[in-house]
Amino acid sequence: MAPKFPRSSDQWASDSLPRGVRVPFPLAAEIALARAAGRLSRLARAGGGTTVPGKLLWKVDPGAVDRLAARLPLGSALISATNGKTTTAAMAAEILGARVRLAHNRSGANLVSGVASTLLEARGAELGLFEVDEAALPEVAARVRPRAVCLGNLFRDQLDRYGELEHVAAGWRSAVRSLPTDAALVLNGDDPQIGDLAHERPGAAVFGVDDPAVARPALQHAADSTHCVRCGAPYEYAAAYVGHLGDYRCPNCGHGRPPLTVAAREIRLQGLDAVAFRLDTPEGSRDVRLHVPGLYNVYNALAAASLARTLGASLDEIAAGLDRFSAAFGRFERIAVGDRRVLMLLIKNPAGANEAVRTIVDGGAPSLAVIALNDAIADGRDVSWIWDVDFEPLLAGLDRLVATGDRAAELALRFKYGGMDAAAIEVVPSLEQALDRGLELTPADGELVVLPTYTAMLALRKIVAGRGFVRPYWERAA
Repeated sequence: MAPKFPRSSDQWASDSLPRGVRVPFPLAAEIALARAAGRLSRLARAGGGTTVPGKLLWKVDPGAVDRLAARLPLGSALISATNGKTTTAAMAAEILGARVRLAHNRSGANLVSGVASTLLEARGAELGLFEVDEAALPEVAARVRPRAVCLGNLFRDQLDRYGELEHVAAGWRSAVRSLPTDAALVLNGDDPQIGDLAHERPGAAVFGVDDPAVARPALQHAADSTHCVRCGAPYEYAAAYVGHLGDYRCPNCGHGRPPLTVAAREIRLQGLDAVAFRLDTPEGSRDVRLHVPGLYNVYNALAAASLARTLGASLDEIAAGLDRFSAAFGRFERIAVGDRRVLMLLIKNPAGANEAVRTIVDGGAPSLAVIALNDAIADGRDVSWIWDVDFEPLLAGLDRLVATGDRAAELALRFKYGGMDAAAIEVVPSLEQALDRGLELTPADGELVVLPTYTAMLALRKIVAGRGFVRPYWERAA
């Protein structure tokens, strides 16, 4: 006998679940309550309602996330990394969105609550595409039972929250071992901790960079995974690309980078405008040009291409999607502010900040920059990481720095010890006042470089959005 429940429960859930699906009363009521909370959050201007509905659903019934994920006809794919997961997911969405309807947490809400909120809004979606916080990956994977998982990189980040990098790596290894037997695994072979997971899942797709011409002359001092995951001996690098990512081999036990399934070769860095490369896959090769700069975006594109390929996208679809892609919010985002432009590039840990600096300097070091350092929970309370960032290459062209954010004074001290004249450093803790000061110092038709940590980036975008120059990130993502 079919279960009995009030007719109204179907009506409550009808606009958030696939057509024709009938759900038991408790889940329908939970969906209605959670979605109402999201609408109230937006009406109250407390945010975009990107996490509140999911938090409420998670508290009321954690199993609801599992049941909502199970209703996606094509299942789900997860993307996790310390750096680049938002951009990688956005690139993958650009590729896959042309062939399937996606449930994608475009706003960057990547904890269990953010995934739950996305599932609540997944009207008619066929495939879930979720970027996932590094620490939340094991829980999310256990809940949604993904058909594919893409792991991009592991760098030291927010030590007060995540602990040592090896702790996160152990959680990922456990999550991989718990995946469904038919789940596909996509791995960055250039990261020793991640490349080693290829041994856990025969047939895993492995991607990496194979172009010594763009390698660094040596490992950076802030590189993390520099010792063999098997025996502990120092790796030898034939090429080091971003942090500890590269072509590595242990001289003691022979552990090294696994063979690459998908690779980027013949890379052409084109300043602050673009980067081009040859994408090599088992199905053939394509020339790709990204409308975002930097070697780290080549890694993001490789991850997105490898995942999309695993999910059935053709090489032509992959190349076309990457060509259409434009920057995710706050990640090398250009915003017109009157007769000036703001170039906003998120920094949050040594590896990511070093690549941001490298890209900016390669494009022509700016004479003015606004750098924002916050220490909220989402940034990490411990800001000692700024001393491991190679800011010094900026100093060659930098005439003035506006240091801002909750920890503006520490940032100013870092630049003073780096060799910048203290008279050229302005400490302006207020983000709004610092932005205005930077724009005041920027000539008409000029571009102001802004390097903020995560919560500072969100706050600065809110300021600019409030002035009508850009849409709020949750509207942009809708």
